[in-house]
Amino acid sequence: MQLGLIGLGKMGFNMRERLRRAGHEVVGYDQNPDVSDSSSLADLVGKLGGPRVVWVMVPAGEPTRATVAELAGLLEDGDLVIDGGNSRFTEDKHNAEVLAARGIGFVDCGVSGGVWGLEVGYGLMCGGADTDVERAMPIFDALRPDGPRDEGFAHAGAVGAGHYAKMVHNGIEYGLMQAYAEGFELLEAADEVTNTAGVFKAWRRGTVVRSWLLDLLVRALEEDPDLAGITGYVEDSGEGRWTIEEAIDHAVPVPVISAALFARFSSRQTDSPALKAIAALRNQFGGHAVHSAEESS
Repeated sequence: MQLGLIGLGKMGFNMRERLRRAGHEVVGYDQNPDVSDSSSLADLVGKLGGPRVVWVMVPAGEPTRATVAELAGLLEDGDLVIDGGNSRFTEDKHNAEVLAARGIGFVDCGVSGGVWGLEVGYGLMCGGADTDVERAMPIFDALRPDGPRDEGFAHAGAVGAGHYAKMVHNGIEYGLMQAYAEGFELLEAADEVTNTAGVFKAWRRGTVVRSWLLDLLVRALEEDPDLAGITGYVEDSGEGRWTIEEAIDHAVPVPVISAALFARFSSRQTDSPALKAIAALRNQFGGHAVHSAEESS
């Protein structure tokens, strides 16, 4: 197939390469001219033969909305747009309607795989009409991991379902990473264990906690056994928050995902106001000692 790919960052750049290795023609556009195959969105569209398929891989929110709006004015009846970014599922209906007014199809696709996807493939979760998803299937098949299609690709439902599935996927990821992280801290704190990195490596085969995330943690520990080269400040992309908001709306308890998100918030505090209040209360009711700010500094 021929595909236009907008956004050639950490994910999009490698996706273009994987698609080309599979024999597809990819015309890319990025604001960075050093990696772009076209000078503008209009130039990209002009290089594609109709009916066109254009994959959008830009940051969620306004950048995606603006890109879709511009494409609506450039593409034609019968063309198809795929949003493969981390858009919130609630944005998909609006983007689909903007395009549908011009007879342009829309598919939302959650993409997992990070910087490793080039070699091992990307997990894909799509939302959209059957005909639109089927039309893009050669692209999906090239991007997904080798093996059975249903073990690396899912048509999750109508428009919005792909990004909803990716949102929940990322929420689960928060919880898994937090569990491994807490285990790491406990092993490091124990006098009995002197080879934390070795313990994690031994868990990679035969144990019930083996996973790709565990493999990546072992890789990080082999590069820096004490993780001394990095700080504990952890950002969040927003999808963990969206997962919890959806859980509240549906009255679904998600204590693990919630705790993992709040742990990330805690990582950004150099001195927790809440814990200051607890220290002050213990001093007030029990006379327990407190550490002064001067002593801490």
